[in-house]
Amino acid sequence: MSFRRLPFFVFPLILAAVAQAAAEAQWRIVETQGAPHPRHEAAFVECDGKFYLLGGRRIQPVDIYDPATNTWTHGKKPPVEIHHFQPVVWRSRIIMAGAMTGKYPHETGLPRLVIYDPQLDEWTFGAEIPENRRRGGAGAVIADGKLYLVSGIINGHWDGHVTWLDAFDLETGEWTQLPDAPRPRDHFQASVIDGKIYAGGGRRSSAKTKETFSLVEPALDIYDISTGEWSTAPADLPSPRAGTFSLAIAGRYLVAGGESHRQKVAYNLVHAYDPLAEEWSALPQFALGRHGTGVFFYRGALYTCSGSGNRGGRPELDSLEMLRPFP
Repeated sequence: MSFRRLPFFVFPLILAAVAQAAAEAQWRIVETQGAPHPRHEAAFVECDGKFYLLGGRRIQPVDIYDPATNTWTHGKKPPVEIHHFQPVVWRSRIIMAGAMTGKYPHETGLPRLVIYDPQLDEWTFGAEIPENRRRGGAGAVIADGKLYLVSGIINGHWDGHVTWLDAFDLETGEWTQLPDAPRPRDHFQASVIDGKIYAGGGRRSSAKTKETFSLVEPALDIYDISTGEWSTAPADLPSPRAGTFSLAIAGRYLVAGGESHRQKVAYNLVHAYDPLAEEWSALPQFALGRHGTGVFFYRGALYTCSGSGNRGGRPELDSLEMLRPFP
């Protein structure tokens, strides 16, 4: 039967059912065959229908989840310890830029892009990052064939927070310095919506002053790629925190999870910023609070995996969570 032939009184019932389903949406732990390596300050990303868990503290193999079989398998280890980065996918390869390597609190920014090819299960080093623009804990997004690297910190968790914005042309291999962001931040992830880069969450990590977790950044900064201008959203992130992970979905910018000085347990919060309404809203909370991982949308559901369950590095998680339907 077509919707046109349904009695008029049925439509409110359909809308009510949809609204109720959205209201009842909640994150749940997915019981899988096998398990990934527990890790944090890592990347969780989808590429060509499979989910990849890469990097994090220590050198660990890639963990690969196939949603079609509900099974985890494992790939090669990276050539170097790589953590505190936001992955991007370009032509079926996963690129890691603005990443750290080394031990707390004086980690260093990796000098080159690091690339993982899922089809070949192969790691390679890509283009060199200009020496005077290297940092870790940065946001990374792709728009119109360019990789944008946003903010970050030069000296691990110690000092050197930067406002830098750089663009790397994935075709020509050329780096371009763009206008600085209004404020520095690290330990966050960026997203692109309608030609604008959204940079929210994060902090100014400062182990040097014993303020590693407390200098969280509530403001949301927005860069218009076409005009080359920054602006700041009129509404702050409701619960400022760092170690957050983000994505753009349905025209909204999500800031998920995180950590701060305010609580020992990692945040289970998920907030969404609507650029049209210029306001934040709360989405269903994770089953387990976590920071230092990723989130993405795949075939009608949001997914996240791994991360740390408390402020700092312990306990490292290996659980996979899913939210369906997406509200």
